[in-house]
Amino acid sequence: MPVLGFVETALLVLDFAIKLIAIGVVPEGRHPSSGNAWLLLILFVPLVGLPLYLLLGSPYVNRRRKLIQREANKSLGEGLSHPPDVTPEAHPTPALASILRMNRSFTGLPCLTGENVCVSDDYDGQIAALAAAIDRTERYVHVEAYIVSWDEVTDPVFRAMGRALERGVEVRLLLDHIGSMKYPGFWRLGRRLDRLGIQWRFMLPVQPWRGRWRRPDLRNHRKLAVIDGREGFVSSLNLIAPWYGSARNRNRDRGRLWRDLGIAVRGEVVASLESVFAVDWYKETGERLPAASHTIATPPLPVGGPGNAFQVVPSGPGFRTEPNLRLFTSLIHQSLRRLVLVSPYFVPDESLQAAVTSAAHRGVEVDLFVNESPDQFMVGHAQASYYAGLLDAGVRIHLYPAPSVLHSKFVLVDDLVAAIGSSNLDMRSFGLCFEVTLLAFGGDLIGELDAVAQRYREASRVLTAERWAERPWHQRYLDNAFRLTSALQ
Repeated sequence: MPVLGFVETALLVLDFAIKLIAIGVVPEGRHPSSGNAWLLLILFVPLVGLPLYLLLGSPYVNRRRKLIQREANKSLGEGLSHPPDVTPEAHPTPALASILRMNRSFTGLPCLTGENVCVSDDYDGQIAALAAAIDRTERYVHVEAYIVSWDEVTDPVFRAMGRALERGVEVRLLLDHIGSMKYPGFWRLGRRLDRLGIQWRFMLPVQPWRGRWRRPDLRNHRKLAVIDGREGFVSSLNLIAPWYGSARNRNRDRGRLWRDLGIAVRGEVVASLESVFAVDWYKETGERLPAASHTIATPPLPVGGPGNAFQVVPSGPGFRTEPNLRLFTSLIHQSLRRLVLVSPYFVPDESLQAAVTSAAHRGVEVDLFVNESPDQFMVGHAQASYYAGLLDAGVRIHLYPAPSVLHSKFVLVDDLVAAIGSSNLDMRSFGLCFEVTLLAFGGDLIGELDAVAQRYREASRVLTAERWAERPWHQRYLDNAFRLTSALQ
């Protein structure tokens, strides 16, 4: 057989073998949409699709983190196993109690009490509140964020960290490697942190020259802080100026500023936030923080007024169960009267889309807040492909006006329960990003979030089915084309 003929035959055999193996391997443990997307890519372009799958899609690349997460869930019993699933001070409905038990089974974290210190959508105010809390610290500061940039807005936080270090306080900082690296000052950030004496690490670093390789599509998207085990912060806000460091401040000049929402809490629930940080710190450093730092050290609060029942729900690729997706779909299915969904990125899987549209068909008033002009091109078009089905079901879609970027993330159900944190309502947040969500009920947080939603409502315009049907053909085409990639985004 001529050499050329042998090569052609070998390539045909290799092509067939790749496709045959992919059919039996790729769908394992995946959503059908994700499995189908990868299979289409591998079957149509196997020599391109297979390397991409091995780089981005293989579940085995991240096996170490799943083992660590499983170990961590068990070891959280050092300080958090003795409380019941639901604090006796709370009185959830039977349906909500079942969700709290579900969350505990996935994450090991119980429903505890805590004080709602402040809910804020003031960007500078949230930065100032974190800096002030750091100035009050006596023992330690733990901060974790997807994006960290030392700029004119975040400078007060780093200066407060420096003052804390001078007092003998331990300061630890986790920042996502890929998430932070494209912003100004990144390449000298490490040296500046070292000069202060901050203990810092990259989350999910992609540094093959140092033997540190992670799937580049898996990111740690959490935003939280814990001060002395007494105060905790959960937010959608990254540690960066609200114009996100655009070249020559073009975003700021255009008024394109990110709008974010965060909550500060005190009380028992802070121990759960600390446990999330402790697990992430261990993943990146191998150092086990003392169990006392994430052990409940404060008495429970009466639930009502500033006292809320809280449950911290971490999620991400380390969990096989997608705790945030199951939390959101379960809450939505229980809605009876009113549902508010705020997310800059709404790219649902089949279960979430069905839950939202079913709620609308049941007569629930469903309000979805998204951006008029998304900041992510592919995600924006994939998201838009779902609007027609939502509008047909009776969902009210509120478009937050450009040039601002609404980056807040929260859910309100029947004015009874809320979920706020870092998680978007998209498949990336459900399967590829580590997130943290704070579930709350029984206190004053619901009313404060409702007031925030009302401000967003007054600033937004409602998208009508008639207006949406008039969009140009090329936009429809792009929406539908990028919908095919939504399971991989």
